[in-house]
Amino acid sequence: MEDVGFLGLGVMGRPMALNLVRGGTPLIVWNRSPAAAEALREAGAGVAASPAAVFARARTVFVMLADEKAVDTVLGRGTPEFARLVADRTLVHM
Repeated sequence: MEDVGFLGLGVMGRPMALNLVRGGTPLIVWNRSPAAAEALREAGAGVAASPAAVFARARTVFVMLADEKAVDTVLGRGTPEFARLVADRTLVHM
């Protein structure tokens, strides 16, 4: 099974990502605050150093970020980098 990505491990993202990894989904995660990813690492998820590293490993990426500004910042939406980052990927925005 191919890695699935998850960006945003806050109040809602962390339990959702934990359910995925505990259910056997190979997961690669990233969070703006690296300490938030430790519970996922302990549960078996890979932890990426950047959103780009998540996209490099995963064709499907869940995005659970606080608001539109956070999405724009993390994904570089509105920049040429955004198109390259998300090309041939499935984004699940929540």
